[in-house]
Formats: sequence, structure tokens, C-alpha cells
Amino acid sequence: MTDTVLPGSGHDIPAGCREARWPLDNLTLAGLTWHTDPSHEVRSPILMVHGWLDNAMTFARLAPALASDASVHAIDMAGHGHSGHRPPGYGYWLMDYVADLSELIDHHFPESERYPLDLVGHSLGGIVCALYAAAFPERVRRLVMIDSLGALSRPAKETIPQLRRALQKKRNGSAPPAVYPDVATAARIREGGLSPLSAEAAALLVPRNMRAEGAGFVWRTDARLRHPTPLMMTEEQVHASLAAIQTPTLFVRASEGLLASRGGLDKRAELIPDLTTVDVPGGHHCHLDGDTTPVAHAIKRFLFNE
Repeated sequence: MTDTVLPGSGHDIPAGCREARWPLDNLTLAGLTWHTDPSHEVRSPILMVHGWLDNAMTFARLAPALASDASVHAIDMAGHGHSGHRPPGYGYWLMDYVADLSELIDHHFPESERYPLDLVGHSLGGIVCALYAAAFPERVRRLVMIDSLGALSRPAKETIPQLRRALQKKRNGSAPPAVYPDVATAARIREGGLSPLSAEAAALLVPRNMRAEGAGFVWRTDARLRHPTPLMMTEEQVHASLAAIQTPTLFVRASEGLLASRGGLDKRAELIPDLTTVDVPGGHHCHLDGDTTPVAHAIKRFLFNE
């Protein structure tokens, strides 16, 4: 891993952390690193993985609370934030994110073979972390999923319609990128997204996903992130993946999050052998928006037995 300060990017870097780069075989992942006090270096590092269309800044409020006890590394997933994009002709499959995380850990956190690390994931990031933990339980000490409890699923009968939609979208391509006069305008639009954010939270999250182009700004995130995936897991496959998690796991359930009214979650939760569930106030971004203290306290207790 290399810590760097990117030219012209200092406006979106929180105090107390640095930009990081983790080269992989086919692209480079970027992120933010909060280093702990040297006396705590004996603790396992924490890797944090954000949700769909977000970036490492989604942990700007949570990471400092955890960095008092361990080094924290928040990752921009491929196609997001300052990380590289998939090559032309490729898409963003769920299992490719898991492969990226596996390669990242193998190449840049090899000590996890002897001293397992901690994973904290929000939304899609929680799904990715859970799949990795299920496949490599010996590398993960503890797993935290924020408003996330297994992959989205589709019945087997929807396999071909899903494939058709994905192939049609790949053939048609993405619309030209929207150009905004300034980052603040893009942030205001993001406030009303699928998972709404306050003005303060959007102002923290959005700048890292923007880049200057001409006289305005466009999304830095890869437009292909919005393309339908060709193949989704069935609920039976999701159940099997959750049942395979041997790692002690914390499910942080937001009272007004995307999972608050979704059916079938009790069955999913019952499948994880060592699961603790904590209910916290707030919406889908309960770790970033509003009062994040309950989320931070719950995760600190779980990770550090406080």
C-alpha cells in the first residue's frame, strides 16, 4: 500500500487521514487511511467498504471513531471514487467486487493469514464483505454489515429476462454524462436519491465522486455501474452464502433504512451462526447522516469489546 496526497484533491480529504493506493493486477484501488496510535498497532486493521455509487467518504464520520483503537482503511470500490474503472467491454459483477477484495487482502494485507482483519461494509459493501468472509473465514476476525444482510436475489424464473435487460443495456450504452456548473449543484441532486441524504451528508460524500470537465463537473463514477447485472443470485444461493459465515458478525439495522420493511430478513439472520443484531435510529446512511453516535458505539463494542 502507498499513502499519497493527490494533486488538487485535498478539498475532499478529511483531517487525520491520507489518500491511499492499492495496485491490483488489472486496476488500482484508491481509498482513505486513518492510522491509529502506535500503541494500538497490535490490533487487527479494519477494512471498510462502501455502498453502490458511494465512495470511501461515506465513512468520514465513522472511521475516526474507530481509528482511536485500530488502523482503518476505507476503500473506493472499482468504478467509484478515485479507483480505476473496469476495462472497456467489462461490467460490474458482484463477484468481481469480491475478487477485488480478495486480491487486495492477499497483496496488501498478507499478515491477515496469521492475524485476521476486521471488515465493515455498508449496503453493497456489506454484501461484498459477507461473501468474502464466507469464502475465507480464516482471514476475517469480525464482520460488520451496516443496513445490509446478504445479496439482492431474483427467482430462477427471472434469469433470462434479467440477462436480456443486461445485454440490451450493454449494447445501447450509457447516456452522455450530465455536466453540472459546480459540485454543490450535484450534491443537491444527490440529496434526493434512492437513499436520501441531508445537505451536510451529501456535501461530504459527493465531491469525491466528481471531476472537472471543461467549464463544469461530471460524475467520476463509471456510468456502467448503473447497467443491470446479467446474473443475480437466487434466494437459495443467498441463504447458502449466509449460512457459510463462521465469523462473529454484527448486523446494524437502521430503523428507517432500506431493509426496515423488507420481508424475509429474519430467515436470513437466523442462518448466520454467530450473529448480533443492533437496531439504531436513522436511514440507510445511518453511519454518515444525522446522529452517528449509536452506530459508532455499537461497532466499537462489537470490535473492541468496549
